[in-house]
Amino acid sequence: QVQLVESGGGLVQAGGSLRLSCAASGRTFRNYGMGWFRQAPGKEREIVAAISGSGGSTYYADSVKGRFSISRDNARSTVYLQMNSLKPEDTAVYYCARSPTSLWYGSRKSYDYWGQGTQVTVSS
Repeated sequence: QVQLVESGGGLVQAGGSLRLSCAASGRTFRNYGMGWFRQAPGKEREIVAAISGSGGSTYYADSVKGRFSISRDNARSTVYLQMNSLKPEDTAVYYCARSPTSLWYGSRKSYDYWGQGTQVTVSS
């Protein structure tokens, strides 16, 4: 059974930065694409960023392009989301998820394992 554990969320002022981490269990982390999603109250869960198993391909939602950066350390079985220039509208629970292949996908329905989520709150 794969376990994903997010960390790094918290309360930050607008314009600030946070770095989220997602540690995965298992020995074949490099074989799987990973995604970061977020869900704000009353809204559907949406993709924020994604990365392929090798790290060679990445995706960003338009709302975070130029502010967020996704990366991974396959030796540590960890994926990161560096969030800069945070805005109040970035407030949400952030989840990491694992793709069933080495590719990333834009749809949350394509991911088979999910972390428990970490709260990010950006104050104005």
